[in-house]
Amino acid sequence: MDNDTNVTWHESSVSREMRERKNGHKGCVVWFTGLSGSGKSTVANTLDHRLHQAGRQSVVLDGDNVRHGLNAGPGMLNETHGDEFAKRFGLGFSATDREENIRRIGAVAEIFTQTGVIALTAFISPYRIDRDKVRNTLKEGEFIEVFVDAPIEVCEQRDPKGLYKKARAGEIKGFTGIDDPYEEPVAPELILLAAEKTPDILADEVISFLQNKGIL
Repeated sequence: MDNDTNVTWHESSVSREMRERKNGHKGCVVWFTGLSGSGKSTVANTLDHRLHQAGRQSVVLDGDNVRHGLNAGPGMLNETHGDEFAKRFGLGFSATDREENIRRIGAVAEIFTQTGVIALTAFISPYRIDRDKVRNTLKEGEFIEVFVDAPIEVCEQRDPKGLYKKARAGEIKGFTGIDDPYEEPVAPELILLAAEKTPDILADEVISFLQNKGIL
């Protein structure tokens, strides 16, 4: 018998409305997308700090951090779980693996949303179709796509991890913006001009958006 047929959804005895009422705001996903080095993580963490100071419930799901655990690569998993497990469940950076990476993160973010938390995700998430799939798992208005817009020239100048330099030297293959595409959002809820403004100003712009939408 297929085990999937024995899996049933269990409703929580604490409703989403009860949690949101206690939190004093609605749950949602603020999905930061942009090139490596554009400032996604910096803005997300600045916003998280602001929300925490204001007594709001938020959490940051960061691309690098998630790749150390939930979506670890074969190399990391091999050390603790063995070759076969790593081959089956480890995620690299192929288009297929990137799709699964975003699917998993979308599922986690949706759970946070259901508990009335503001989930702040900071991932390159280069493909529109993958971002749209996450959007479609949420209700209208719950997925807020934020394009952290910084020209690739600026990102390369920053290059905090030295990744662009390695990609240009051929040491990293399939790097977004160099030899793999980045598909800009067509109609994001918010565009942040990350090359022109400080993280504090950009975080304030997101807060203003959330207030205007009645989330905060």
